[in-house]
This record gives sequence, structure tokens and C-alpha cells, in this order.
Amino acid sequence: MQKVAIFVDVQNVYYTARQAYGKNFDYNRFWSQATANRQIVKAFAYAIDRGDQKQKEFQHILRAIGFEVKLKPFIQRSDGSAKGDWDVGITLDAIEYAEQADVIVLVSGDGDFDILVSKMRAVHGCKVEVYGVPQFTAASLMNEASEFVAIDHTLLLR
Repeated sequence: MQKVAIFVDVQNVYYTARQAYGKNFDYNRFWSQATANRQIVKAFAYAIDRGDQKQKEFQHILRAIGFEVKLKPFIQRSDGSAKGDWDVGITLDAIEYAEQADVIVLVSGDGDFDILVSKMRAVHGCKVEVYGVPQFTAASLMNEASEFVAIDHTLLLR
């Protein structure tokens, strides 16, 4: 049985699915697909904490599915821009769990992860499946993945 480690960039999948389809990502359906006939080594969902009740309920749902939820505080800068990026955290965790997994599943369209995906494959010999909204996933990330899985209507809440 393959061992899988899952890393979900919650903000990225939320905004890209909403922008492309006007719908939300179906975490239950994704979990069923990504973990089918596999042993789960670790599953992380990386999110920004704004402290509101609806978000806390969503985080409880993610935990009930099987994710460990990692939160960073939402930071509003004085110029009005916001900060809340998990790229380094996702990268460090993926490197840590690569030795224990046969398959790395990354849910993000962020092209910054193309180097990570390349290293996971070359250095650790992992298969890397990237799930992303096609029109908002960097071509470099799709090209580095062992397999690109399009987030489309089959992985969205109805």
C-alpha cells in the first residue's frame, strides 16, 4: 500500500476555485480520491486565522476529515495590503515527510512550489500529485508534477 502525505494550501484553493467556478472545493471528495487505497502518513491544511466563527467551524470540519490544521494570523499592513503566506511552512513540512511517503499530494496552483516538487521527485524519489484549478495553476508547477489533477466540477461542492 502506498504511503501518502497531503499538503493543502487552503487560501490558494479557496480563491482559485471561487474565481474559476464560483464554488468551493469539496474537501471530503478530495480526501476520498487522494487517499483511496493508500496509507496516510500526514495530512496538513494550511490556513489563515481571522478568528471568525464561520472559519472556526470550517477548521473543525477539516480536522474531522483527518487534516491537521495549521494556522497563521491574518496580518493587515498599514498600507492596506495583507500578508498570510504558507509557502515556507508547506515546503518545510513536505521535506520533513518526504522520507516517510511514497506519494506527496500538493493542493495549490502556486508556481513557487515548482522547485519543491522538482526536489521531491529528484532527491526523495517521491511521486508528486498536484491538484489545482487549471487556469490558475502555474505551468511550471504542472510540468514538474508527476501527475496534475485538475480541480473541476468533480471536486467542487454542489
